[in-house]
Amino acid sequence: MTGAAGPHWLGALLGDADAARIFSVEAELTDMLAFESALAVADAEAGLIPAEVGAAIAAACDAFAPDHAALAAGTARDGVVVPELVRQLRVAVGEPHAAHVHHGATSQDVVDTALALRVREIVALFGTRLGAVLDAGRALAARDGGKTVMGITRLQPALPIRAAHRIANWTAPVERARQTLPELAARLSVIQLGGPLGDRATFGGRGGEVAARIAQLLGLGDPGAAWHTDRSRVAELGGWAARLTGGLGKIGADVALGALTGAVRLQTGGGSSAMPHKTNPVGAEVLVTLAAFNAAQVSALHTALVHENERSGAAWTLEWMVLPPMLTATLAALRHAEAVLGGIEFVATGEAGGG
Repeated sequence: MTGAAGPHWLGALLGDADAARIFSVEAELTDMLAFESALAVADAEAGLIPAEVGAAIAAACDAFAPDHAALAAGTARDGVVVPELVRQLRVAVGEPHAAHVHHGATSQDVVDTALALRVREIVALFGTRLGAVLDAGRALAARDGGKTVMGITRLQPALPIRAAHRIANWTAPVERARQTLPELAARLSVIQLGGPLGDRATFGGRGGEVAARIAQLLGLGDPGAAWHTDRSRVAELGGWAARLTGGLGKIGADVALGALTGAVRLQTGGGSSAMPHKTNPVGAEVLVTLAAFNAAQVSALHTALVHENERSGAAWTLEWMVLPPMLTATLAALRHAEAVLGGIEFVATGEAGGG
């Protein structure tokens, strides 16, 4: 993945190992095969394909060994990996059952459901890391909250305040993000099933039954209708991520400015190749960078809301380019924010080096 993760040496700074695993080719393939297996079982139970065929397809999904080079070539040719994946899966299933693979579904059903499965894992990580950032803020407030520091308005010294007030302003957006996460997660954790035109007509009137069973097998919800062209769920996730990283970016900006004026003492930091005496506020700076990155990307994600007619290739492809780097940047920002809050000390006004 490119974008926020960047080249390999920047991955340690701007990327995230958990996000790299979740958005890997292997993870996406696993989730797409989980959908195809659940689809076959649900189709068989609904009487749309023979029971023995459903079992054969599910078994083939479990043992599937992909030709990755062919999948890449197929994606370049077809604009999406699923046609080549289905072709390979049909070969693996073999005759006389091969024709029943992927019955009733379309490529977008596979890719979007696989995305929902991976986002579910990402959301769980968000919850854990939000809690860690809030814990770090509480620990900092318990230790330094009673110190008197100079309040700054419009980059000018204003009046003395308690450090606790500034810390509370830092953590308030994080707490709001945590409070809204469960409801957001519920809207995101749903399958996609619409068939070629999104109306489930290819399931012969059994589309609702098939969808409910797929959702049950995958541990996801059934939205009741396809969301092929209603991308509000995706945009909502991107907006949530951008708001969160914006709040974390404020922490970074305040800490970097505090380190400049002596109001904040860095317990850890980065070194300089030319000036060994310097301790650079690298983590704080990265929070500002990741906030700016997500702010820029969210506009592209909103552009991708415009899915023309019943299906879009262009807008859907744009989502693939934008959403994973945004979520990666958000996980990275949460990791850096925890470290920044745990690695600073407020310097009270009047102390040596204080503001």
